Amino acid sequence: MRRRELRGRPRLHGQRDGGRPVPAGERGRGRPRRRDAGAGVRGGAVRRDRPVTAGTAGPPPVPRYGSGALADLPPSVLAALGVPDASNVLGLAPVPRVCVLIVDGLGWEQLRAHPAEAPFLTAMDGGPITSGFPATTVSSLGSLATGAPPGAHGLLGVQVAIPGTGRLLNCLRWQDDSVDPARFQPVPTVYGRAAADGVAVSYVALGQYRGTGLSRATVRGARYRAANGLGQLVGRTELALREGDRSFVTVYHADLDATGHRFGAGSADWRHQLRFVDMLAERIADVLPPGSALHVTADHGMVDPVERVDVDAVPELRDGVALLGGDARARYVYSEPGAHDDVLAAWTARLGDRAWVVPRERAVADGWFGPLGPGMLDRVGDVIAVPHADLAIVASEREPWLDRMVGMHGSLVAAEQLVPLLTTSRH
Repeated sequence: MRRRELRGRPRLHGQRDGGRPVPAGERGRGRPRRRDAGAGVRGGAVRRDRPVTAGTAGPPPVPRYGSGALADLPPSVLAALGVPDASNVLGLAPVPRVCVLIVDGLGWEQLRAHPAEAPFLTAMDGGPITSGFPATTVSSLGSLATGAPPGAHGLLGVQVAIPGTGRLLNCLRWQDDSVDPARFQPVPTVYGRAAADGVAVSYVALGQYRGTGLSRATVRGARYRAANGLGQLVGRTELALREGDRSFVTVYHADLDATGHRFGAGSADWRHQLRFVDMLAERIADVLPPGSALHVTADHGMVDPVERVDVDAVPELRDGVALLGGDARARYVYSEPGAHDDVLAAWTARLGDRAWVVPRERAVADGWFGPLGPGMLDRVGDVIAVPHADLAIVASEREPWLDRMVGMHGSLVAAEQLVPLLTTSRH
């Protein structure tokens, strides 16, 4: 299929590059200067290809739930497919067949910085939307599956408390058989809603993800089509798109994120992987049947923080702490009974000039998670610490796997929050 046959909205390279989570077209802030490390912060044994895009010490930018966030994409897709009572917040054109390609780890800022590695994506139409908080895979996949913000579907980060148990659940690995994914994530999926209206619904991803706890929490209602390679991703997607009178196909590809975690966002390895992502998007566009739209998006961006605070090496950050959850760029600190004020004071004193450190009630009131569903508040840490500077909050003894990562994500800064929403179609 020739590129001139593809249609959509204003092209990516014509959009302005936002410095905060904003809808496509708004201008953002500039990049502040990097801060000094300060006490308790160590330099990581990693190299950066690009600086971290830091935020400011002022109020954090809040995801644009309801007007330009990942959670707004699924209901807009349903509306485009003609599913009744779906809200088309993003104004997607009506079509009988839709493919959503989720590229794990492809932030808007990273894509804008590497047009040579992604010529097809760069030429597509679209702009940035916000991920949601935290800017991490489980939360975003939850929103893409339900059309709800994280506060509603409850997949509130990589590691969250299981209320009443004194334990954490790693929502990526989901190794706790006592936690039922359908109960832990109670919101009905858009896949089930589309299927109930007669749409042929498929989810195309690696076979190893089939049947995992996270997949059972997010993919229910869709036919899972295993695809173990780029060619299979394209082939399974083409087959699924041609089913029925209407079809809705979600494709998930994780390799860019994995490469960024290991080598860094913008590293040579990451840039080579981006070329394969660009090829994947172009090949899927080539096999779109008539009456189809392809929307390319991501779950989060990524930064390569050099300085690190190691909680396991700083006694005052451990005092009064029952559980340490979240991720290196979005920490949940669960305090012991009666220790909340002391924990908040200690974490603020140590990190306050380099991170937003707030009690969970303030984060909820300010809309970080969107509206919270019943019982979700107890999953959130009593204190939330979100770096806005060149900093990762690690725990080298209890989380050595995280301490070894180069690329990280989760924060509210633009480099992690902004993700592309790119569109092309075949009439």
